[in-house]
Amino acid sequence: MGDTMSPMNENRPAYDVTDGVSGDFADDFDDVLAPETEDLPADRYLDRELSWLAFNQRVLELAEDPDVPLLERVNFLAIFASNLDEFFMVRVAGLKRRIVTGIAVPTNTGRSPQQVLDDISAMAHDLQERHERAFHDLIKPALDAEDIHIESWSDLGDIDRQPLDDFFSEQIFPVLMPLAVDPAHPFPYISGLSLNLSVRIRNPQTTAVEFARLKVPPILARFIQLPDDGSGRLRYIAIEDLISNHVQELFPGMEVLEHHEFRVTRNEDVEIEEDESENLIQALERELLRRRFGPPIRLEITEDMDNVTLDLLISELGITENEVYRLPAPLGLTGLFEISHLDRPHLKYPPHLPITSTQFLPSEPTEEPDIFRSIRAGDVLVHHPYESFATSVQAFLEHAAADPQVLAIKQTLYRTSGDSPIIEALIRAAESGKSVLALVEIKARFDEQANISWAKKLEKSGVHVVYGLVGLKTHCKLALVIRQESDGTLGHYSHVGTGNYNPKTSRIYEDYGYFTADNQVGKELTRLFNELSGYAIEKKYRRMLVAPRYLRRGLLKHIKDEIKNQHAGKPARIRLKLNSLVDEVIIDALYRASMAGVPVDIWVRGICALVPGQPGLSENITVKSVLGRYLEHSRIFWFENSGKPTVYIGSADMMHRNLDRRVEALLHITDPLHIEQLDNQLTLGMSDDMQSWSLTSEGAWERHSYAKDGTHLGDVQHETMMEIMAKKRGAPTS
Repeated sequence: MGDTMSPMNENRPAYDVTDGVSGDFADDFDDVLAPETEDLPADRYLDRELSWLAFNQRVLELAEDPDVPLLERVNFLAIFASNLDEFFMVRVAGLKRRIVTGIAVPTNTGRSPQQVLDDISAMAHDLQERHERAFHDLIKPALDAEDIHIESWSDLGDIDRQPLDDFFSEQIFPVLMPLAVDPAHPFPYISGLSLNLSVRIRNPQTTAVEFARLKVPPILARFIQLPDDGSGRLRYIAIEDLISNHVQELFPGMEVLEHHEFRVTRNEDVEIEEDESENLIQALERELLRRRFGPPIRLEITEDMDNVTLDLLISELGITENEVYRLPAPLGLTGLFEISHLDRPHLKYPPHLPITSTQFLPSEPTEEPDIFRSIRAGDVLVHHPYESFATSVQAFLEHAAADPQVLAIKQTLYRTSGDSPIIEALIRAAESGKSVLALVEIKARFDEQANISWAKKLEKSGVHVVYGLVGLKTHCKLALVIRQESDGTLGHYSHVGTGNYNPKTSRIYEDYGYFTADNQVGKELTRLFNELSGYAIEKKYRRMLVAPRYLRRGLLKHIKDEIKNQHAGKPARIRLKLNSLVDEVIIDALYRASMAGVPVDIWVRGICALVPGQPGLSENITVKSVLGRYLEHSRIFWFENSGKPTVYIGSADMMHRNLDRRVEALLHITDPLHIEQLDNQLTLGMSDDMQSWSLTSEGAWERHSYAKDGTHLGDVQHETMMEIMAKKRGAPTS
């Protein structure tokens, strides 16, 4: 989600940033890298943390929207809660760490970490309360109307309570572990994001009042289905509600005075001090053990918790009053994912089956697909999830594993699914004698343990596994297949993507993937893989911009060229599709482009620290955001270039970490048809006829869902789906 709050350019690799500069990028290099900023206003950035919270507010607005199918609204409620948990675990934790360690480096807006924390606290309190209201006032009544009931114990009669009593005794009671707090039992460790019950009990013989903590077992379902009462309704009760109403059974002979729910969020960011002489996996495994014991940064409690219990929790956890969030039950609404997965098709988005790219279809219905022949026939641009990941990316690697003419496979892996067919294909390839290189990024946040497991499995099968460069995460999405062709030459088949090699997320993440047999791209990927796995220092790329050496300077040069073209009266325009826009140097360059009169369109999903529409600074910049059934994840970089567009796709966002502390790769798209396809997508996303949020000159996000005549605006993702399906049928598109 975000890198830790460190000063800009901190931890930049130690090599000289001008090393390897050649060709166009050597011209006016210092000016390109560090443009003057004295004439720009000091308050020209939005706070990145508050901008992220504004993004999560947009997610919440989808949950509140009655035009969104009901179970999708439930899903957005759960996504909001999950997002906010991660925000606290990483971003808020980073700010607190800076305060505790005395690092008084200001944030991107020049404010102190404590000032930002105070603003985060105010905004997060408001959002969490709004989130709970959305559940209780909007979602729960709507679920009731659809005969999906989340009951409370007090709503149930004896006929329902009896089977729940039995279920508690047989399935839940044996798993519970009440922990007392007294001179012989210190306050227990409260694991991050666990749901707990605080219980105050009195010994009737001594009248002594004690405290106990009861953890709700995370291995059990959050919502327990009640037996059918003959009405056809689906009825559920939250597990913590059931436990609360049987808590007396855990303390026989004692008097239960109070019991309340609470939940703790901890700092779970992992920081690794990398040393070339140390085994990276061992270092990371040590840090993953420490993650469990990170300091608390948020305490959520039910609104009826008594002050005695609250004071005890605050004291034992070492948190402040501002870090306490008093909310109505139930807490931890990530559990609503269980409800959102119910099989009620009419309460969800209409099903969409991804289609196979027409270029990967066999010429005759009776023929088997030949993916390498298809790529040799011409570059292929696929758009997920509208076009199938399984019949493109996955098929590419599975065919490579099975093809006896394939000699080698090289691939980066950042995140992948637990039962990944990609991993299995690499294993089969290695076991069949092919040379296979997998660059596994084991530092992918919150996927570290899974990636370690897959790395070890790959190594055991004979795959050459490497972990990239010290001090850098490898975030680029690259695959290269070397194949012996029928004429004896070696063919290079490359895939460059904007998203992970993950079959599961490919169904809900919007991304692009590019396949090419172009030898120039293949040779550049070969050299990049050599740099990542060996000791080579690559100095020249023609079809790619690669971070951390060349990406920032390449983009800055393209922006500078657009300014020159504007001054010369030539066509000039910049269009960007990003997940996040935070990097101050890039933002300042975009401001300068706007000041020169260059139109700048920015389609951003999440954080945007740039302020559009400011007179004399950014009046030529428009910023929009699109959220919907799919997570907009692709990155597109478009420069008009005097009417001959220069266009890139890739994995990089405009953030310090992507430009300075990661290995990223953007691919230059050269096929006119693919440039037109990306042009159409950018135009669609920025259209005033489509639903979106616009960032105002005051830094607020305004939602646009209806036209002036009251009709619904179009949906970017639905329109994209229809356009791709129409192309497959050969019909004209609108």
